[in-house]
Amino acid sequence: MAQRSHAMPTFHIELFEGRTLEQKRQFVEAITQATCESLGVEPNSVDIILTDVKRENWATGGRLWSDAE
Repeated sequence: MAQRSHAMPTFHIELFEGRTLEQKRQFVEAITQATCESLGVEPNSVDIILTDVKRENWATGGRLWSDAE
């Protein structure tokens, strides 16, 4: 593995499942670009971990999102 010269920003992002692969591609490209511009790092130093979460496993205000459907 290549050594990285800058501190590696790592993003852990949770979102409801159902996004397409293309939406995820566009999303991570946008996050990477914004990170490079604002932090002055190279794209290969930006790690993004996406976690798809079922609505039944996410609650806001004491209510499961799956119950809101």
